[in-house]
Amino acid sequence: MTLLSLRSNVRRLYEGATPNGVRFRYALLVFDIVTVLFIIATSFLHPSEVIETLDVLFGLLLLADFSARLLAGRHTFRKFRQLATWADMVAIVSFLAPLAGEAGGFLRILRTLGLLRDYQMLARLRIDSSFFRRNEEVIFAVTNLAVFIFVMTGLVYETQKFRNEQIHNYADALYFTVTALTTTGFGDITLPGTLGRLITVVIMIFGVTLFFNLARALLSPNKVRFPCPDCGLQRHDADAVHCKACGVLLNIPDEGAT
Repeated sequence: MTLLSLRSNVRRLYEGATPNGVRFRYALLVFDIVTVLFIIATSFLHPSEVIETLDVLFGLLLLADFSARLLAGRHTFRKFRQLATWADMVAIVSFLAPLAGEAGGFLRILRTLGLLRDYQMLARLRIDSSFFRRNEEVIFAVTNLAVFIFVMTGLVYETQKFRNEQIHNYADALYFTVTALTTTGFGDITLPGTLGRLITVVIMIFGVTLFFNLARALLSPNKVRFPCPDCGLQRHDADAVHCKACGVLLNIPDEGAT
């Protein structure tokens, strides 16, 4: 098999609309979620040969996925300008070289966000799931908040586990991240030093912003995605008859009351 033929086959899996490609991308989304759950679970366990073997297995699978994405990409070098690419590289190193620290693997959750924002994945989710169509903004707001919480939890754990007696595992780091993010600040866990204070400030500032976006998505009127044939406006009220921007008749498909 030539390189061009191999690249064509890989692109069909990662970008194609074929049934195999759709199933493959759903499997990748599930794999990313399982990876994050594995990282959380192993933070409570003592190192063992089984965990180290699973680390290497996950690392090899991530490396294969990363290599396939580079092979399928049309602008390979541009990918290295993206945060998700570097997050994948950190995750791969952390799995294949456990001494580098498992918390780097927590950045793998950024790939889940990237998959959800992939055009093909979005289009497929809108076709396959009426729940996703009705709650797309809320789903993205929740995902953004979850990504921020998990990444900051990993950062807190990695920077504090050897110097802060109050941080023993991801649960402690997650507890601190959530209390700082909500500005509750119970004070039973604190991050000492200048670095700890800077991390706390970042959590509070960005966390409040993400909470505001989630509240706005939950409280704002439900919108449907339907491009206006005249002006191109994408989102409209669920019961809209005319486009609020240009007034043209919309004829939005309606599945009917349930």
